[in-house]
Amino acid sequence: MFGISPIGWVHTLGSLPAIPLALYMFVRHGRIVPWSTAGVAYFVSMLIGAATAFLVAHQPVSYVIGAVTIILLVAGYGVGLLPGLGRSRRLAETVCLSLTVFLLMVPTVTETLRRVPDGHPLVTDLKSPLLLGAQASLLVLLVIGLAAQIVYLRRQGKVAVGQPH
Repeated sequence: MFGISPIGWVHTLGSLPAIPLALYMFVRHGRIVPWSTAGVAYFVSMLIGAATAFLVAHQPVSYVIGAVTIILLVAGYGVGLLPGLGRSRRLAETVCLSLTVFLLMVPTVTETLRRVPDGHPLVTDLKSPLLLGAQASLLVLLVIGLAAQIVYLRRQGKVAVGQPH
C-alpha cells in the first residue's frame, strides 16, 4: 500500500506520534518541553523516525535531514544539562526542538502529497507548485512560530536575549 516497504512502515509509524505530541506541547506550553512525559515520547518517536530515515531514503537530501534532525534533537535535549548557560538554555532548547518539528514536517508533507491518494498522488514532480507552496507554508510557520516562542519566553523572563550572561 502506498509503495511503502516494511522498514518504511516502521519509519512512518515510528515517527508519526511525534506530530500530535509536538502539536500538544505547542498548544499547551508554547514549545516542546524536553523532559516532560510528552517530551520524552516525542524524543523517542523522533529518534526512531530520524534513525530509520537512513534506511528508507531515496534522495540524498534525506540523509542530511536525518542527520541534522538527530543533531538538533540531541542538542535540544542535552543543552539543559550543560552548566553555565543560565536562562539561555531554554531558548536553545526551544529553537533546536522547533527545528526538529520543521524537519519532520517537510518530508511528511512531501511524502504524503507524493503518495496520496494511492495510485494517483496529488504530486508527481518535486517541483510541483502544490508541493513547493506547501513547503513554503511550513517555512513561514517556522519563522512565525519561532518568533512567537522567543517573544513568549522573553515575556516569561526565562530568556535574557541580547543581555550579558
